[in-house]
Amino acid sequence: MPRKAREMTALEVKRLEHPGRGRNVNIAVGGIDGLAMQITPTGAKSWILRCKVGDRRRHIGLGGYPEVSLAIAREYAREARALVRQGVDPVEDRRAKRAHLISQQRRGLTFRMAVDRYLDAKLSEFNNPKHQKQWRSTLETYANPELGALLVSGIDVMDIQRVLVPIWESKTETASRVRGRIESVLAWATVSGHREGDNPARWRGNLDAILPKPSRIAKVVHHPALSLDEVQDWYVELSERNGVASRALEFLALTAARSGEVRGAEWEEFNLGDMVWTIPAERMKAKKEHRVALTERTARIIAEQPRLQGSAFVFAAPRGGMLSDASIGACMKRIHQASSQKYLDPRSARPAVPHGLRSTFRDWAAERTDYPREMVEIALAHSVGSDVERAYRRTDMLERRRSMMFAWEAFLQDPKWIPNNSKTKGESHEQTTSSHI
Repeated sequence: MPRKAREMTALEVKRLEHPGRGRNVNIAVGGIDGLAMQITPTGAKSWILRCKVGDRRRHIGLGGYPEVSLAIAREYAREARALVRQGVDPVEDRRAKRAHLISQQRRGLTFRMAVDRYLDAKLSEFNNPKHQKQWRSTLETYANPELGALLVSGIDVMDIQRVLVPIWESKTETASRVRGRIESVLAWATVSGHREGDNPARWRGNLDAILPKPSRIAKVVHHPALSLDEVQDWYVELSERNGVASRALEFLALTAARSGEVRGAEWEEFNLGDMVWTIPAERMKAKKEHRVALTERTARIIAEQPRLQGSAFVFAAPRGGMLSDASIGACMKRIHQASSQKYLDPRSARPAVPHGLRSTFRDWAAERTDYPREMVEIALAHSVGSDVERAYRRTDMLERRRSMMFAWEAFLQDPKWIPNNSKTKGESHEQTTSSHI
């Protein structure tokens, strides 16, 4: 019967050295039959397990020292001998598992890779460059730290929870968007054959069982808007300012349009003869063409804008590109700062912002006129009524809206404006304006 090696301590193993001559030496450390430390002439140390598997002798590597300690090496050796007793060759088993892993990695797709491929295929659908950047940046910031290195085939609900739970209540709107974007990426991965089964980022019948509804916890923050009592004074101060950003902001205020619609306006969209601005569907939030009735002042703003050579934009930046959203915002901020801190939102007490002018227009129509709500919502390019109602509606009320926009312009320009009958008021302004264009 072979003599059993003495069981060495960790300190004794640490002190083992190569004798200084010959090739690699193997020193039995005891504790597990066949476990030895192999030391090279250069002093490098590693663990091997010498054992018989079937009719073959095996020297099984268990890792380098000191990365693999004596205690861990003995545990690895016990596991290897347990496989041998089951009739499994540890070396062949390791090779098979490694080959399978490599195969899976080559055939598999990580979430980070899936994001890149999905966006390569889908970003062309996002007409707004800002939207494109937000899509990528939100996934990079919130999803990739947890999911980026994982194969999409193995991502489950617990993985999605690790992404969403830390921000679900503190950044509810952002978290909701992240969830939807993860769902889209995983849906693409499923259709592309990289994963199977349910989508773990799906809300209904899935995450809604473990996360509170966004509507229950999200704090609705409205864009600060000018009050009706101050908007006329504000308009006077705006009218006295020069520059492309000032005229763009004035045009935005008079048309109640969105910032992106105004800043992206191109010359070919305007028909000053018919007094109409037609915004193509691809530039609208609802992806439907929208017509805006021009007034005396809005038509003059367009007619007086200088055309920059090589630029299609009406309100172009100095180098011909699209005017930035920050430029219009800065213009409004300067008016606020120059007015002894006037022009605050009456509810939040925050300085009004350009998008809030749409709310001011909505308040004016509701409180100072009797224009139909439906017509006001169409002017704001909001969807009105059910799908069936919209399908049967054959008009966008352009001429009736023109009367309303004349009345809105008159209100902004005249502090003594008195709301007569809405229809009469608008039509009278339309008649006096036509001779000026």
